[in-house]
Amino acid sequence: MESSGTTRRQATRQRLYEAAVTLIAEKGFSATTVDEIAERAGVAKGTVYYNFKSKTELFEELLRHGVGLLTASLRAAAEESEERGGTRVEALDAMIRAGLAFIDRYPAFTQLYVAELWRTNRAWQSTLLVVRQEAVAVVEDVLREAVRSGELSEEIDTPLTASALVGMVLVAALDWQAFQPERSIDEVHSALSLLLHGRVSGH
Repeated sequence: MESSGTTRRQATRQRLYEAAVTLIAEKGFSATTVDEIAERAGVAKGTVYYNFKSKTELFEELLRHGVGLLTASLRAAAEESEERGGTRVEALDAMIRAGLAFIDRYPAFTQLYVAELWRTNRAWQSTLLVVRQEAVAVVEDVLREAVRSGELSEEIDTPLTASALVGMVLVAALDWQAFQPERSIDEVHSALSLLLHGRVSGH
């Protein structure tokens, strides 16, 4: 059982993450101050430093937290599909939908993550690569099982295909949010699903 202190601290951290992600998405990392993050989260400045040693550490934790949520939702989608007796390709399809749902729920975080992925010489570059690999690894596992069970061709380059699928979902979802917001998640999912079935399973 978690103590109320722990729960309160988690709630505070969640508020800080949300404030930081919105501000950094709006203004960029350098232009965002700890004061502004505290003000947006409705906490005292000291609270930020009580929870995180620095703005950089807050940002690193933010990346871990966000990608951790994404990874968990991808894994849950694959497991649910498996429990229903679905194929591995159906599990991948469920993961695409879970990825879109995550991005729909956390658009500012996704924009931030994609932007940071291509920047170099950042203090958090290694953290970013580690958390990215965790998300991609979930997809890789399902692809490997699909090859083992004969659903997918053995010629598949699993690591690259996993990265391509994650990249496709991220970029398509950001494009959907920015340029085609009138489309429903079902429409976007079915377009990506066709791509998955056409390109990956070769039917």
